[in-house]
Amino acid sequence: MNAMTVAVDLAKDVFEVAVANRAGRIVERKRLTRRHFAHFIDALPAGTTVVMEACGTAHYWGRRCLAHQLSVRLLPPQYVRPYVRRNKTDRSDVEGMLEANRCGGIHPVAVKTVEQQTLQALHRMRAQWQATRTARLNAMRGVLREYGVPLAAGARTALKRIPLVLADPTLGLPAEVSAILALLLEDVRSLEARVAAIDQQLARVAREHPIAQRLQQVPGVGLITATAFVGAVGHIHSFRRGREFASWLGLTPRESSTGNRRRLGRISKRGDVYLRCLLTHGSRAMLLGAQRAVRTTPDRATAFQHWAVALMTRRGHNKAAIAIANKLARVIWAVWHRDVDFDPQAPCRAVA
Repeated sequence: MNAMTVAVDLAKDVFEVAVANRAGRIVERKRLTRRHFAHFIDALPAGTTVVMEACGTAHYWGRRCLAHQLSVRLLPPQYVRPYVRRNKTDRSDVEGMLEANRCGGIHPVAVKTVEQQTLQALHRMRAQWQATRTARLNAMRGVLREYGVPLAAGARTALKRIPLVLADPTLGLPAEVSAILALLLEDVRSLEARVAAIDQQLARVAREHPIAQRLQQVPGVGLITATAFVGAVGHIHSFRRGREFASWLGLTPRESSTGNRRRLGRISKRGDVYLRCLLTHGSRAMLLGAQRAVRTTPDRATAFQHWAVALMTRRGHNKAAIAIANKLARVIWAVWHRDVDFDPQAPCRAVA
Protein backbone atom coordinates (compact mmCIF):
# COMPACT_ATOMS: atom_id res chain seq x y z
CA MET A 1 0.00 0.00 0.00
CA ASN A 2 1.51 3.32 -1.07
CA ALA A 3 -0.86 5.43 1.01
CA MET A 4 0.37 7.92 3.56
CA THR A 5 -2.84 8.86 5.40
CA VAL A 6 -5.86 6.84 6.56
CA ALA A 7 -8.99 8.67 7.78
CA VAL A 8 -11.42 6.71 9.94
CA ASP A 9 -14.98 7.60 10.91
CA LEU A 10 -15.41 5.75 14.20
CA ALA A 11 -18.67 4.06 15.13
CA LYS A 12 -20.00 1.24 17.29
CA ASP A 13 -20.10 -1.46 14.61
CA VAL A 14 -19.44 -0.07 11.10
CA PHE A 15 -16.33 2.01 10.34
CA GLU A 16 -15.86 4.16 7.24
CA VAL A 17 -12.24 4.27 6.03
CA ALA A 18 -10.65 6.46 3.35
CA VAL A 19 -7.06 5.95 2.23
CA ALA A 20 -5.23 8.94 0.70
CA ASN A 21 -1.89 9.06 -1.11
CA ARG A 22 0.91 11.56 -0.66
CA ALA A 23 -0.90 14.15 -2.76
CA GLY A 24 -4.00 13.92 -0.57
CA ARG A 25 -6.11 12.18 -3.21
CA ILE A 26 -8.37 9.36 -1.98
CA VAL A 27 -7.27 6.14 -3.64
CA GLU A 28 -9.29 3.61 -1.68
CA ARG A 29 -12.45 3.43 0.42
CA LYS A 30 -13.55 0.71 2.80
CA ARG A 31 -16.57 0.06 4.98
CA LEU A 32 -15.54 -2.34 7.72
CA THR A 33 -17.09 -4.03 10.71
CA ARG A 34 -15.39 -3.72 14.08
CA ARG A 35 -13.60 -7.08 13.73
CA HIS A 36 -12.41 -6.36 10.17
CA PHE A 37 -11.32 -2.85 11.16
CA ALA A 38 -9.08 -4.31 13.89
CA HIS A 39 -7.46 -6.59 11.28
CA PHE A 40 -7.12 -3.61 8.93
CA ILE A 41 -5.17 -1.65 11.55
CA ASP A 42 -2.91 -4.61 12.30
CA ALA A 43 -2.02 -4.88 8.59
CA LEU A 44 -1.09 -1.20 8.09
CA PRO A 45 2.63 -0.55 7.50
CA ALA A 46 4.56 1.23 10.24
CA GLY A 47 4.63 5.01 9.90
CA THR A 48 1.18 5.31 8.30
CA THR A 49 -0.79 8.32 9.60
CA VAL A 50 -4.21 7.46 11.00
CA VAL A 51 -6.62 10.40 11.37
CA MET A 52 -9.69 10.15 13.62
CA GLU A 53 -12.00 12.50 15.46
CA ALA A 54 -11.42 12.76 19.21
CA CYS A 55 -14.73 11.14 20.10
CA GLY A 56 -15.91 7.98 21.87
CA THR A 57 -13.45 5.02 21.63
CA ALA A 58 -10.91 7.22 19.79
CA HIS A 59 -8.30 6.88 22.53
CA TYR A 60 -8.66 3.09 22.59
CA TRP A 61 -8.11 2.83 18.84
CA GLY A 62 -5.35 5.43 19.10
CA ARG A 63 -3.46 3.30 21.60
CA ARG A 64 -3.94 0.26 19.40
CA CYS A 65 -2.51 2.15 16.41
CA LEU A 66 0.45 3.39 18.44
CA ALA A 67 1.19 -0.19 19.48
CA HIS A 68 1.71 -0.99 15.76
CA GLN A 69 4.08 1.98 15.22
CA LEU A 70 1.44 4.05 13.44
CA SER A 71 1.22 7.83 13.63
CA VAL A 72 -2.09 8.92 15.22
CA ARG A 73 -3.79 12.30 14.90
CA LEU A 74 -6.99 12.86 16.89
CA LEU A 75 -8.72 16.00 15.63
CA PRO A 76 -11.32 17.96 17.65
CA PRO A 77 -14.74 17.28 16.07
CA GLN A 78 -15.77 20.94 16.19
CA TYR A 79 -12.82 21.83 13.95
CA VAL A 80 -13.47 19.01 11.49
CA ARG A 81 -17.13 19.93 10.93
CA PRO A 82 -16.44 23.07 8.78
CA TYR A 83 -14.50 20.90 6.31
CA VAL A 84 -17.45 18.55 5.73
CA ARG A 85 -19.08 19.43 2.41
CA ARG A 86 -22.66 18.76 1.38
CA ASN A 87 -24.72 16.49 3.60
CA LYS A 88 -23.28 14.80 6.65
CA THR A 89 -22.52 11.18 5.81
CA ASP A 90 -19.77 8.78 6.75
CA ARG A 91 -18.10 9.31 3.38
CA SER A 92 -18.16 13.09 3.68
CA ASP A 93 -16.92 12.88 7.28
CA VAL A 94 -13.73 11.03 6.32
CA GLU A 95 -13.17 13.47 3.46
CA GLY A 96 -13.51 16.34 5.93
CA MET A 97 -10.97 14.68 8.25
CA LEU A 98 -8.44 14.46 5.43
CA GLU A 99 -8.94 18.14 4.60
CA ALA A 100 -8.75 19.20 8.26
CA ASN A 101 -5.60 17.13 8.73
CA ARG A 102 -3.89 19.25 6.07
CA CYS A 103 -4.60 22.41 8.08
CA GLY A 104 -1.57 23.28 10.16
CA GLY A 105 -3.59 25.43 12.57
CA ILE A 106 -5.55 22.53 14.05
CA HIS A 107 -3.75 21.01 17.01
CA PRO A 108 -4.42 17.30 17.52
CA VAL A 109 -5.59 15.83 20.81
CA ALA A 110 -3.06 13.70 22.67
CA VAL A 111 -3.92 10.02 22.99
CA LYS A 112 -4.77 9.23 26.61
CA THR A 113 -3.26 6.33 28.47
CA VAL A 114 -5.25 3.58 30.16
CA GLU A 115 -4.47 5.14 33.55
CA GLN A 116 -5.82 8.52 32.46
CA GLN A 117 -9.04 7.04 31.13
CA THR A 118 -9.42 5.06 34.35
CA LEU A 119 -9.23 8.30 36.34
CA GLN A 120 -11.80 9.90 34.05
CA ALA A 121 -14.14 6.93 34.47
CA LEU A 122 -13.90 7.22 38.27
CA HIS A 123 -14.68 10.94 38.12
CA ARG A 124 -17.62 10.46 35.77
CA MET A 125 -19.21 7.81 37.95
CA ARG A 126 -18.61 9.94 41.04
CA ALA A 127 -20.28 12.95 39.39
CA GLN A 128 -23.27 10.86 38.28
CA TRP A 129 -23.76 9.38 41.74
CA GLN A 130 -23.52 12.83 43.33
CA ALA A 131 -26.15 14.16 40.92
CA THR A 132 -28.41 11.20 41.72
CA ARG A 133 -27.94 11.81 45.44
CA THR A 134 -28.94 15.46 45.02
CA ALA A 135 -32.01 14.43 43.02
CA ARG A 136 -33.09 11.97 45.73
CA LEU A 137 -32.71 14.60 48.45
CA ASN A 138 -34.71 17.14 46.45
CA ALA A 139 -37.44 14.58 45.87
CA MET A 140 -37.69 13.92 49.61
CA ARG A 141 -37.80 17.64 50.34
CA GLY A 142 -40.64 18.11 47.89
CA VAL A 143 -42.69 15.22 49.24
CA LEU A 144 -42.31 16.31 52.87
CA ARG A 145 -43.17 19.91 52.02
CA GLU A 146 -46.51 18.73 50.64
CA TYR A 147 -47.31 17.34 54.11
CA GLY A 148 -46.27 20.51 55.91
CA VAL A 149 -42.76 19.36 56.90
CA PRO A 150 -40.16 21.80 55.53
CA LEU A 151 -36.47 20.92 55.70
CA ALA A 152 -33.67 23.40 56.26
CA ALA A 153 -31.08 23.95 53.55
CA GLY A 154 -28.10 21.62 53.36
CA ALA A 155 -27.71 17.93 52.64
CA ARG A 156 -26.33 17.06 56.07
CA THR A 157 -29.19 18.83 57.81
CA ALA A 158 -31.73 16.99 55.67
CA LEU A 159 -30.14 13.59 56.33
CA LYS A 160 -30.25 14.22 60.07
CA ARG A 161 -33.80 15.54 60.00
CA ILE A 162 -35.49 12.96 57.74
CA PRO A 163 -35.05 9.93 60.07
CA LEU A 164 -36.56 11.96 62.92
CA VAL A 165 -39.48 12.94 60.71
CA LEU A 166 -40.14 9.33 59.70
CA ALA A 167 -40.06 8.22 63.34
CA ASP A 168 -42.45 10.96 64.53
CA PRO A 169 -46.07 9.66 64.49
CA THR A 170 -47.52 13.07 65.36
CA LEU A 171 -46.78 14.45 61.89
CA GLY A 172 -49.41 12.25 60.33
CA LEU A 173 -47.41 10.99 57.35
CA PRO A 174 -49.21 8.17 55.46
CA ALA A 175 -47.58 4.77 55.84
CA GLU A 176 -47.06 4.50 52.07
CA VAL A 177 -45.21 7.83 51.97
CA SER A 178 -43.04 6.90 54.94
CA ALA A 179 -42.09 3.63 53.24
CA ILE A 180 -41.10 5.42 50.02
CA LEU A 181 -39.08 8.03 51.92
CA ALA A 182 -37.30 5.28 53.85
CA LEU A 183 -36.30 3.64 50.56
CA LEU A 184 -35.06 6.97 49.19
CA LEU A 185 -33.08 7.59 52.36
CA GLU A 186 -31.47 4.17 52.08
CA ASP A 187 -30.65 4.90 48.44
CA VAL A 188 -28.97 8.18 49.40
CA ARG A 189 -26.81 6.49 52.01
CA SER A 190 -25.84 3.81 49.50
CA LEU A 191 -24.82 6.49 47.00
CA GLU A 192 -22.75 8.26 49.64
CA ALA A 193 -20.94 5.01 50.41
CA ARG A 194 -20.15 4.55 46.70
CA VAL A 195 -18.84 8.10 46.41
CA ALA A 196 -16.68 7.57 49.50
CA ALA A 197 -15.25 4.39 47.97
CA ILE A 198 -14.28 6.28 44.80
CA ASP A 199 -12.71 9.03 46.92
CA GLN A 200 -10.54 6.38 48.57
CA GLN A 201 -9.45 5.06 45.18
CA LEU A 202 -8.61 8.59 44.02
CA ALA A 203 -6.65 9.17 47.22
CA ARG A 204 -4.56 6.06 46.56
CA VAL A 205 -3.84 7.24 43.01
CA ALA A 206 -2.88 10.71 44.22
CA ARG A 207 -0.45 9.33 46.80
CA GLU A 208 1.39 7.41 44.09
CA HIS A 209 1.24 10.05 41.34
CA PRO A 210 3.90 12.80 41.60
CA ILE A 211 2.01 15.24 39.37
CA ALA A 212 -1.18 14.93 41.44
CA GLN A 213 0.87 15.57 44.59
CA ARG A 214 2.47 18.67 43.07
CA LEU A 215 -0.84 20.08 41.84
CA GLN A 216 -2.28 19.84 45.35
CA GLN A 217 0.31 22.42 46.44
CA VAL A 218 -1.67 25.04 44.50
CA PRO A 219 -4.28 26.82 46.66
CA GLY A 220 -7.82 25.86 45.72
CA VAL A 221 -6.68 22.56 44.20
CA GLY A 222 -7.47 19.49 46.25
CA LEU A 223 -7.57 15.76 45.70
CA ILE A 224 -10.57 15.76 43.35
CA THR A 225 -9.33 18.63 41.17
CA ALA A 226 -5.76 17.32 40.94
CA THR A 227 -6.77 13.82 39.87
CA ALA A 228 -9.37 15.21 37.45
CA PHE A 229 -6.69 17.27 35.68
CA VAL A 230 -4.25 14.36 35.57
CA GLY A 231 -6.93 12.23 33.93
CA ALA A 232 -8.25 14.87 31.50
CA VAL A 233 -5.07 16.55 30.24
CA GLY A 234 -3.50 14.19 27.74
CA HIS A 235 -0.18 15.99 27.37
CA ILE A 236 0.57 19.24 29.20
CA HIS A 237 3.42 20.12 26.83
CA SER A 238 0.94 20.48 23.96
CA PHE A 239 0.03 23.84 25.55
CA ARG A 240 2.78 26.35 24.83
CA ARG A 241 1.79 28.84 27.52
CA GLY A 242 -0.56 29.19 30.45
CA ARG A 243 -3.03 31.34 28.52
CA GLU A 244 -3.57 28.52 26.01
CA PHE A 245 -4.33 26.18 28.90
CA ALA A 246 -6.80 28.64 30.44
CA SER A 247 -8.40 29.15 27.02
CA TRP A 248 -8.75 25.38 26.59
CA LEU A 249 -10.70 25.37 29.86
CA GLY A 250 -12.99 28.18 28.65
CA LEU A 251 -11.76 30.71 31.24
CA THR A 252 -10.61 33.43 28.84
CA PRO A 253 -12.89 36.18 27.46
CA ARG A 254 -14.78 35.90 24.21
CA GLU A 255 -13.39 38.30 21.64
CA SER A 256 -15.14 40.15 18.85
CA SER A 257 -12.56 42.47 17.28
CA THR A 258 -12.03 44.13 13.95
CA GLY A 259 -9.63 46.83 12.81
CA ASN A 260 -8.60 49.02 15.71
CA ARG A 261 -11.60 48.00 17.79
CA ARG A 262 -11.08 45.25 20.33
CA ARG A 263 -14.09 44.00 22.26
CA LEU A 264 -13.79 41.42 25.05
CA GLY A 265 -16.87 39.81 26.53
CA ARG A 266 -17.65 37.10 29.04
CA ILE A 267 -15.60 33.95 29.36
CA SER A 268 -16.00 31.56 26.45
CA LYS A 269 -17.12 28.55 28.59
CA ARG A 270 -15.55 26.19 26.06
CA GLY A 271 -13.78 23.00 26.93
CA ASP A 272 -14.46 20.64 29.81
CA VAL A 273 -17.34 21.87 31.98
CA TYR A 274 -16.38 19.53 34.83
CA LEU A 275 -12.81 20.87 35.09
CA ARG A 276 -13.99 24.47 34.87
CA CYS A 277 -16.56 23.84 37.60
CA LEU A 278 -13.92 22.33 39.90
CA LEU A 279 -11.58 25.27 39.36
CA THR A 280 -14.37 27.77 40.00
CA HIS A 281 -15.36 26.08 43.26
CA GLY A 282 -11.69 25.92 44.25
CA SER A 283 -11.22 29.63 43.50
CA ARG A 284 -14.22 30.53 45.67
CA ALA A 285 -12.84 28.47 48.55
CA MET A 286 -9.41 30.01 48.06
CA LEU A 287 -10.94 33.51 48.05
CA LEU A 288 -12.77 32.91 51.33
CA GLY A 289 -9.59 31.62 52.92
CA ALA A 290 -7.65 34.63 51.60
CA GLN A 291 -10.20 37.04 53.07
CA ARG A 292 -9.90 35.37 56.46
CA ALA A 293 -6.08 35.36 56.33
CA VAL A 294 -5.77 38.99 55.26
CA ARG A 295 -8.27 40.10 57.91
CA THR A 296 -6.84 38.16 60.86
CA THR A 297 -3.10 37.78 60.12
CA PRO A 298 -2.20 40.11 57.24
CA ASP A 299 1.54 39.83 57.89
CA ARG A 300 1.39 36.06 57.40
CA ALA A 301 -0.87 36.08 54.32
CA THR A 302 0.80 35.10 51.05
CA ALA A 303 1.22 37.35 48.03
CA PHE A 304 -1.38 35.24 46.23
CA GLN A 305 -3.91 35.88 49.01
CA HIS A 306 -3.26 39.62 49.08
CA TRP A 307 -3.69 39.77 45.30
CA ALA A 308 -6.96 37.84 45.45
CA VAL A 309 -8.46 40.08 48.15
CA ALA A 310 -7.38 43.25 46.33
CA LEU A 311 -8.97 41.93 43.13
CA MET A 312 -12.22 41.16 44.94
CA THR A 313 -12.28 44.69 46.40
CA ARG A 314 -11.95 46.20 42.92
CA ARG A 315 -14.15 43.87 40.86
CA GLY A 316 -16.53 42.12 43.26
CA HIS A 317 -16.71 38.54 44.51
CA ASN A 318 -18.07 36.77 41.42
CA LYS A 319 -15.76 38.37 38.86
CA ALA A 320 -12.83 37.87 41.19
CA ALA A 321 -13.67 34.18 41.56
CA ILE A 322 -13.54 33.66 37.79
CA ALA A 323 -10.32 35.68 37.49
CA ILE A 324 -8.78 33.57 40.26
CA ALA A 325 -9.88 30.41 38.44
CA ASN A 326 -8.09 31.74 35.36
CA LYS A 327 -5.00 32.38 37.47
CA LEU A 328 -5.18 28.91 39.02
CA ALA A 329 -5.31 27.36 35.54
CA ARG A 330 -2.13 29.21 34.60
CA VAL A 331 -0.44 28.21 37.85
CA ILE A 332 -1.39 24.57 37.27
CA TRP A 333 0.15 24.78 33.81
CA ALA A 334 3.32 26.38 35.16
CA VAL A 335 4.02 23.90 37.96
CA TRP A 336 3.14 20.97 35.69
CA HIS A 337 4.86 22.12 32.50
CA ARG A 338 8.02 23.37 34.24
CA ASP A 339 8.10 20.57 36.82
CA VAL A 340 8.50 22.97 39.75
CA ASP A 341 6.82 23.42 43.12
CA PHE A 342 4.29 26.16 43.73
CA ASP A 343 5.69 29.33 45.31
CA PRO A 344 2.96 31.11 47.32
CA GLN A 345 5.10 34.24 47.68
CA ALA A 346 5.68 34.72 43.95
CA PRO A 347 4.37 38.10 42.72
CA CYS A 348 0.95 37.97 41.04
CA ARG A 349 0.04 39.90 37.93
CA ALA A 350 -3.34 40.65 36.38
CA VAL A 351 -4.77 38.13 33.91
CA ALA A 352 -6.50 38.96 30.64
